[in-house]
Amino acid sequence: MLNISKIKSGKNIVLEGEPFKVLWDEHSKMGRAGAVLRTKLKNLATGAVLEKTFQGADKIEEADIEKTYAQYLYQDGDGFAFMDSADYEQFSLPKKVIGDLADYLVEGVEVSIINFNGNPINIELPVKVELTVTQAPPGIKGDTASSGDKLVTVETGAKITTPLFINEGDKIIVNTEKGEYVSRA
Repeated sequence: MLNISKIKSGKNIVLEGEPFKVLWDEHSKMGRAGAVLRTKLKNLATGAVLEKTFQGADKIEEADIEKTYAQYLYQDGDGFAFMDSADYEQFSLPKKVIGDLADYLVEGVEVSIINFNGNPINIELPVKVELTVTQAPPGIKGDTASSGDKLVTVETGAKITTPLFINEGDKIIVNTEKGEYVSRA
């Protein structure tokens, strides 16, 4: 059990049976009042973010989080299938857990699996992934005093803003944290 002085940004805790990561923390003590810890927490299973205040005497359980690696295989109806890189076991995670990360999942990509109490609950993508452009409007010359951009569709169905010189069939590198074009592959 952790007391509030041990809870810092980046620490994993259990709150109401769910694993959370501390995104932000602020300790404060005013006069005769007890110490207070204000935090912003991210639920590792659902991705929901909430703000929580802990009082000085509160004890919080540290989460048993382990990261392993897996390869993305395919989408199966309402979930996504992965294969553990260590023991080759296959497992599936539901669409609601993967959420917007599905825009960057391509067959064969290596992902980090977040395991809570030995069970996979979510994934972390590499910061940059390579995607193929499937639809790109032609680059229109003209008013390009500032750098011109256009919206292209990649193989996963995601729409990415790219420079005008990107064409259909090009491979591009995309930042998965920001959803932005980085460079050609």
